Amino acid sequence: MNILIAVFLIMFSLSTESKETFYDFEIESITGENINLKDFKNKVVLVVNTASKCGFTPQYSGLQKLHTRYKEEGLIVLGVPSNDFNQELSKDSDVKEFCEIRFGVDFPMTSIQKIRGDDAHPLYKWISSQVSVIAQPRWNFHKYLIGRDGKIINW
Repeated sequence: MNILIAVFLIMFSLSTESKETFYDFEIESITGENINLKDFKNKVVLVVNTASKCGFTPQYSGLQKLHTRYKEEGLIVLGVPSNDFNQELSKDSDVKEFCEIRFGVDFPMTSIQKIRGDDAHPLYKWISSQVSVIAQPRWNFHKYLIGRDGKIINW
């Protein structure tokens, strides 16, 4: 088990260091407005790539509970719908309606984004540059915890 932990720590430490932080990015909201991530400065942000037609979709309930319980203490849940795994609805408005009606979601959500590969949103390219390959999204509802300093704490 100690070898596994050592390998994990080495792989995590091999990620490239960047002067950029989470707060250096902007992303479109699910309603078309701009979300400037510097508005979340000094907050802890849980970034989650989501999908409406995934077996993990019921996690929206837990994410909403987290948001409701800890938002006054500075936790922001940021949902990032993605169809990279072919399980998201095709329109932002449909995703928004689905999340609100089915799960009562009122935490911030982005427009549908690419999260993997060359076409990934710049935020996700930055995330990929900060973590090892094993920490990159391999499925829906992959989570990244961003600290108050704008750096990734864990995934």
